[in-house]
Amino acid sequence: MAYLSEIFAAWRPILAATLGMGTGMSIAGTVTSAIAPTLVADVGWAKAQFAMIGTLGVLTAIAMPFIGRLADVIGVRFTAAIGLVCMPLTFVGFSLCGGSFALFAVFYVIQTFVCVTTTATVYSRLAVQHVVHARGLALAIIACGPAVFSAVGGPLLNGYVEANGWEAAYRAMALLVTVTGIVTFLLIPPERAGAAQADEQAAQKAPAPIRRRARDDYPVIFRSPPFWILLGAMLLCNLPLTLVLVQLKMLVLDNGVSGEDAAVMFTTLAVGMLLGRFLTGVALDRLPPHIVSFVTMVLPAVGLFILASPNDTMGIVTFSIFCLGFAVGAEGDVLAFLVARYFRTTIYSSVLGLLTAATALSNGAGALYLSWTLARTGTFDQFLVTAGTGVLVGSSLLLLLGRREREARAMAPA
Repeated sequence: MAYLSEIFAAWRPILAATLGMGTGMSIAGTVTSAIAPTLVADVGWAKAQFAMIGTLGVLTAIAMPFIGRLADVIGVRFTAAIGLVCMPLTFVGFSLCGGSFALFAVFYVIQTFVCVTTTATVYSRLAVQHVVHARGLALAIIACGPAVFSAVGGPLLNGYVEANGWEAAYRAMALLVTVTGIVTFLLIPPERAGAAQADEQAAQKAPAPIRRRARDDYPVIFRSPPFWILLGAMLLCNLPLTLVLVQLKMLVLDNGVSGEDAAVMFTTLAVGMLLGRFLTGVALDRLPPHIVSFVTMVLPAVGLFILASPNDTMGIVTFSIFCLGFAVGAEGDVLAFLVARYFRTTIYSSVLGLLTAATALSNGAGALYLSWTLARTGTFDQFLVTAGTGVLVGSSLLLLLGRREREARAMAPA
């Protein structure tokens, strides 16, 4: 009961982060997926031309380290406020672009680069600041915000687009995120200047610094072995992410699944992600985190190797997709939890921003490698084996964190 009481006591920051995540930048993909077909058909853009917009996603990798640093310096409330203000403005901009592809791309760049202040790199800090013993569960709850919007808001938005057109849909989204943005901002507890630094310095019986300096913090990050372990793990474990984000239907069709049965795979993926978030969050709170991290992050390797095998029965493919979804759901909890465990709260978002950027770069590299292997072989098999091997190595790196756990136990008072 005490475990859940901590969640109830921190209901305000958890609700703020969940609502902020559920209506922030994380829903941009769902919104674009629902509106894009009507938009492209109405303005006459070629599908290949519109697909080029996706390459601008690399800006996220560039922005994340800066966003993370900003959250550490000025706090969650005012960092998130930047995206809360810009998000509805970009939706209004999309509705006014008419047939101008260049104008649409400009607003897309602004959204991609600026509105990432409304992502987990910023909002997960609220769970780290206000929850200790049930931190894994708190992070899991926050991570479910975008999934809830996609499940509930996706079909509603799709119907609204069909009935009213893409311009009205973008204006409706602007109104929605304006209202939820105001509520989110008001729910985020005000952060006292230097509170996190003062708490940590008091624990060490040292005076709190007046302000945080990058030249002091980043050497600490880069000298930390856990940072390099997590960096290597994220770079290797996210190579197959492009399969989940873009290529899922094509992948299962290539494995003999019919078009009708492909819908089951999307449901399986969603169920796997949801279970991955909650089960991993609770397990991280109660079990050795390096063991939990390895077990959850190695699952995609199992699924990828099975998909590369000749076994293409419906049950086998469904199990493989479940493994991919479970790991994608678990990863957000694993990364946020481990960063909070091995780094001070004062540099939490700075570290998480760097590692999130590595995740984005890994996804992009995986997409390029998949494109090359498909052009060369015409099948997914080579990519599945290579990416599965990368996941196996990357998840195994997380076991090296066990040494840090043993050191921490050895230093703890009896």
